[in-house]
Amino acid sequence: MNSGNQFVETLKKVGYPKAAELNGEDFDWLFETVEDKSFLEWFCGNVNEQHVLTEKELQAFDALLKSGKPILEEAALDEVLKTCKTFDSKSSSMDEGELQRLEEEFQALQKIKNLKIHRRNKLQMMSSTNSHMSLKLNDEAEEAAKILKEGQGIFTAINTKINNELHSLTEGVKKLTFFFTFSDSEQGLGPHPVFLSQLVLDKYLCQEEKSTAALTSYTKKQFFQGISELVESSNEENFQLVDISKPLICDENNEVCKERLEMARLQMAYICAQHQLIQRKAKDLSISSAVQWAENNLQSLQNKTFGKEHLEARISRLNSEISKIKKQLTQINNEILPSLVKENAQLLNMPVVKGDFDLQIARQDYYTSRQDQVCNQLLKQKASFELLQLAYEIELRKHRDIHRQLENIIQDLKQSSKALEQRLEMMSDPLISEHAVTRNTIDSRDVASHRLYQLLEGENQKQQLFRTHEGIEQVAQKLKQDITSVQDQLAVSSQEQFLFLSKLDSDLDALCDSLYCGGNKILLSNQDLTEQLYQLEVNLNKLNQLIMDLLADVKAKRKVLETNTLHQMERKLYVYFFKDEDYLKDIVEKLEHQSQAQTIGLED
Repeated sequence: MNSGNQFVETLKKVGYPKAAELNGEDFDWLFETVEDKSFLEWFCGNVNEQHVLTEKELQAFDALLKSGKPILEEAALDEVLKTCKTFDSKSSSMDEGELQRLEEEFQALQKIKNLKIHRRNKLQMMSSTNSHMSLKLNDEAEEAAKILKEGQGIFTAINTKINNELHSLTEGVKKLTFFFTFSDSEQGLGPHPVFLSQLVLDKYLCQEEKSTAALTSYTKKQFFQGISELVESSNEENFQLVDISKPLICDENNEVCKERLEMARLQMAYICAQHQLIQRKAKDLSISSAVQWAENNLQSLQNKTFGKEHLEARISRLNSEISKIKKQLTQINNEILPSLVKENAQLLNMPVVKGDFDLQIARQDYYTSRQDQVCNQLLKQKASFELLQLAYEIELRKHRDIHRQLENIIQDLKQSSKALEQRLEMMSDPLISEHAVTRNTIDSRDVASHRLYQLLEGENQKQQLFRTHEGIEQVAQKLKQDITSVQDQLAVSSQEQFLFLSKLDSDLDALCDSLYCGGNKILLSNQDLTEQLYQLEVNLNKLNQLIMDLLADVKAKRKVLETNTLHQMERKLYVYFFKDEDYLKDIVEKLEHQSQAQTIGLED
């Protein structure tokens, strides 16, 4: 029951006239704190109809207030009552016996009154305690009903979720089993394969066999017997240039020998024809040159007159030149010309050799192209077989993995079923089920609650005679508070760590900037500091040099002072000038007097 409703019910009990018009929820804000709730509990437990004034008493009190007479309260009222009692005792004219009797009667009545007041107070306390306990139990019952309702809702949602998951799991298992066991045999379409291993490869193997047979027949047709000898017959050794100077001895039935003899005949005919052609051309050239020479000489003879001796000398000279030319022509005809003609004749078989080699190349190209076709077909067959083998291996590996996973799932399901059976067996224990009378202490046979208590208590276990459910709640609340504090500490430490890392990153960036100075090379020293140290070193060197110069000057001056008395005197004067001016004046005056005396003595 809410606080405002309790307050309104109490007002109704004491007979407040307008209590029916009041709403309890309007007074909830008055009793939010702990002190207000404790006052409300006292007020509802102790106030009753006896504490309410009647109309007559209120009217008499109002008349007393209107009369203007002073009203005594608390301490003043107690003093007046004491004086009244003393005055009554003095003015009473009763005898001692009657007074004693009245006194004893008064004492007895006072005891009875005190006893009744004590009983009344005790009954009031018991009633307030009972009402307080009833209110507390009502609140706890409402809270327990609320928690029970929430728990039932949660369990219902969990149960619905588990049922849905089990339903989906069963549907998936049904689909999986239907997928693996599906067959169209009812429709006459044969089994529906799922895996590659379930496929029938008869058609594929039959097709491959046909392809292999066709390839074999094609190979036999294209690569007939003796094709290798035919291809290898036209080599360089069989087509050499024919040397006609050497005799040819070979079998006339051999085609190669016939070709070589024919080539030799052609070479001989070519040589003869070329020899005759060259001779004819030489004769023609000689005749044309002789005619031209004769014409030239006749024209010169006509123009000039020569003597006999001159002509004879010229004729003898020409004869000697003609003899030399004939020797040269004989040498050319006998030595140079035959060799040249022979070489040209040997080149006659080059087109034949070239044509044969071209034919051989064409045959080789045709042979290699057919070999490439056969090899490509064989590679395709091998690739298809290897691909099929690889697919089988991959499917086998997947089957092994699925088998392993299914075994693991079966083991997990077995363990889950065992754990569920243990939980059901534990929940069916009458000790855990609800009791007609709730017990605060934990039963010694309730192992689960004891283990939960030990787990929550941890290492700080205390020796207790009885363990209660309230203790479990307190330990759980303490654990929750510890977890909250640890989480707060972790949050603070993570924040501090983040700040430290950010500061470390900034320091690292500053260090990198100072080390690299905006470049890519690392600098092990600061440039400004290096320059300052260098300048300091230069200044120290200058200072050292100045000190050395000063010491050398001091030494030189000391040597001069040691040898020259005049400089010593000058030094002393300077010292006196800076330290003792009066003494310097005295010395100067003495020197002046001495100089004057000396001048006077010199004048005399």
